[in-house]
Amino acid sequence: MATTVKVAGVGMIPFTKPGKSDDYPVMGEAAARLAIEDAGLQYSDIGHAYVGYVYGDSTAGQAALYGLGLTGIPIMNVNNNCATGSSALFLARQAVATGVTDCALALGFEQMNPGALGAIFTDRPSPLKRFFKERKAMQETDRNAPDAAQYFGGAGREYAEQYGTRNETFAKISEKARQHAANNPFAVFREKLSVEEIMASPHIYGPLTRFQCCPPTCGAAAAVVCSAEYARKHGLNNAITIKGQAMTTDFPTTLEAHSMRKLVGYDMAKAAADAVYEEAGIGPEDVQVVELHDCFTANELLTYEALGLTPEGTAEKFIWDGDNTYGGRVVTNPSGGLLSKGHPLGATGLAQCTELVWQLRGDAGERQVQGATHALQHNLGLGGACVVTMYGRD
Repeated sequence: MATTVKVAGVGMIPFTKPGKSDDYPVMGEAAARLAIEDAGLQYSDIGHAYVGYVYGDSTAGQAALYGLGLTGIPIMNVNNNCATGSSALFLARQAVATGVTDCALALGFEQMNPGALGAIFTDRPSPLKRFFKERKAMQETDRNAPDAAQYFGGAGREYAEQYGTRNETFAKISEKARQHAANNPFAVFREKLSVEEIMASPHIYGPLTRFQCCPPTCGAAAAVVCSAEYARKHGLNNAITIKGQAMTTDFPTTLEAHSMRKLVGYDMAKAAADAVYEEAGIGPEDVQVVELHDCFTANELLTYEALGLTPEGTAEKFIWDGDNTYGGRVVTNPSGGLLSKGHPLGATGLAQCTELVWQLRGDAGERQVQGATHALQHNLGLGGACVVTMYGRD
């Protein structure tokens, strides 16, 4: 892709618990408007729009964007489980990079219900049927535990059994998430918790307790991407560049290696990260801030190693040395992540993008990672899809 792609504008609304948000068209319109205004553009300047959501009817993207105007542009609706928001961003960037359009909008939103995720269409095969069969062959099923927690809790337990990782190490990740979220007015959970309080919350599965699982959340976020030439021509903020981006789906090892870690996407994440480092010419040692997919503390621990932030088998030391937070080697999830900011599925990838753009601009307030020049994003969905994106400040 020869065309350099800039992130000209970003925007998001504060995340809330289910039942306390506006309806999805209101949330989506608000986030899109913020991103477009941040870019210094009008909705009529947008050439293509890609709108991500998981729980919604077809053309919900149009319902959200029609509040900004009816301009006749292509609006594509995207659903890729928890990687939906970054999949919309991937498509928007691809459209600009290949010259299909000069300026595109990526929007993500979710209006969720309370409680654990569940199937909507129970009259047909589940997309995760292969995954469930493989999981059932490797570990016991707990009918009282949320399905997603059994995948990621099982992966965390498998890792701990191999490397002798303490349960407190997983809880330490959640403690860090709460400390970061305390400085984020967009986050759902801003009260700090200690490792002891996190460990004392109800046990869910494997090493996971309740405060180590992301909450169902409502919210919306958006980004405007354009070509460098378009940004120059229109006098837009062109300081932030997408240096590299890759999207992967599952490899044979996901279902054939008989590993819970691989079943929840470790190989997808590693392959996407490796491709991004090669495209960008920037390695993990050059990254100062990361927003990664911490749907459960176990996945954050696994992702440190999949992204190459620390060598395999060393995540526990990385965590207790404080190398994952301010004053350490790389600040992970300064927003509070999915664990504390919240996880409105369709919005998550674009909320990560928004946070990292703010960080690179120096607009993150009390969360600011000083001197950040490169930022990495990781967004994962079971079933599966993974998008990794590298941002740089020019």
